[in-house]
Amino acid sequence: MTLSSGFRLITISLLIVLCVQKLNAQNTDSIKNARLYKDFKTEFMWEAKVKIANMINVGESKRGTRRVIPITGGTFIGPKIKGEVLSGGEDWQLVRPDGDTELNARYLLKTDDGHVIQVINQALIHIGGQGNGFYCKSVLDLEAPKNSPYVYLNHAIFIGTLEMPKLKPGEEPYVIIGVYKLL
Repeated sequence: MTLSSGFRLITISLLIVLCVQKLNAQNTDSIKNARLYKDFKTEFMWEAKVKIANMINVGESKRGTRRVIPITGGTFIGPKIKGEVLSGGEDWQLVRPDGDTELNARYLLKTDDGHVIQVINQALIHIGGQGNGFYCKSVLDLEAPKNSPYVYLNHAIFIGTLEMPKLKPGEEPYVIIGVYKLL
């Protein structure tokens, strides 16, 4: 072995040791950070009763079956906020080839004191086999007006739930959306 090849071997060995140490340090940090996020906590913000119209079936696309459900109104109420769901929003849905449904809803809330809040709600519905049942969770992007009492909605992450209640005879179709602030 020459001095040059010996030097290269030592250099490569040192680089490998440094890389392994860095990976181990990252793994340790990842474990510490995982503990930080182990027990998320939430704060209930409101529950909305969102009235919906008949589904429009757009049909098969290259990504699955597309459909649209118009949002026609409703109400919402929580400990610090209440008002109405304005008509004119829509829930665009994609039923994927694997059977799951992606929802992408966009609508407006009008508080009792006259402020309008935009809601973009992206959800996933999975109806699992083997006892897994119905799963539907969402992430909401809320946009409240500056200088309104609801500006705090612009500075947090929100998650949601979706319930499809059994309708009574003659009752207008609706869904129930629960909104929670991630603490």
